[in-house]
Amino acid sequence: MPKPPRTDVPSLADLRGEIDRIDEAMHRLLMERGDIIDRLIAVKNTSDTGSAFRPAREADMMRRLVQRHHGILPLDTVESIWRVIISTFTHVQAPFAVHADLSAGDALMRDSARFHFGFTVPFVPHMGAAGVVAAVSESKGDLGLTPAFAAPHAGAWWTALEFDSAPKVIARLPFIDRADHPAALPVFVVSRAAPDAMVTEVEVWSLRVAGWDSSTAREAGTIAEIVAVPDPSIDDGAALLASLPAGRKLADLQAALVNAGATVTSSALVGSHATRYTVAGKK
Repeated sequence: MPKPPRTDVPSLADLRGEIDRIDEAMHRLLMERGDIIDRLIAVKNTSDTGSAFRPAREADMMRRLVQRHHGILPLDTVESIWRVIISTFTHVQAPFAVHADLSAGDALMRDSARFHFGFTVPFVPHMGAAGVVAAVSESKGDLGLTPAFAAPHAGAWWTALEFDSAPKVIARLPFIDRADHPAALPVFVVSRAAPDAMVTEVEVWSLRVAGWDSSTAREAGTIAEIVAVPDPSIDDGAALLASLPAGRKLADLQAALVNAGATVTSSALVGSHATRYTVAGKK
């Protein structure tokens, strides 16, 4: 009689046991990460020195996360899990709150804040970017979220970042850029990150311009991503928030504006952030 074919198909109980083993291992690794953070606090004394937010290290971590990811687990889920892990352990090092401008939509901004910072970090709502900047300015290490576009009646809130002692734009979210992102609202993160922790791939500048019109706007838009609001103190004037991509300099934008017939009356660097990581075909 022929022998029955051998099967190596595991039983349902075996597979559930494997899942339990992995779940326990993940939990133990998270606790081990917590132990390391506890030692880090002692070494860096971050509990006394303010925010532990590190935009450069975070951008590097998220890039590596996307590059190694594969399989059936959605990238959205992996990104959110890691964002919450990073934010929560940062909060453990140096407690902070997230101040958010809800003028672009309560649900959209809350989705962005919870996706990127979780529920452990306190969420403080504001109606207007100016209130967010003021709250962050008065804090030790809080973060502010403002829409990365000209919200109605927002005004040139970024001019409050021009002073040396003011907080700066330190990040733009979502960092992983793809279609149908579950927290797709584009936002700037404003805070007081340490200079050596900043990413300078994209420079963010505040400018005041005379002679601003639609043709000038089109010319400027070929150089930088522009947010513009009217500046009543200047004839045909506008206050600009310009994000210069890697490889572009302020002089490039100034030349484009002048060539289009505008006059730049002032400029100030108000922050920088990492270039967004574009992913196609991954959810």
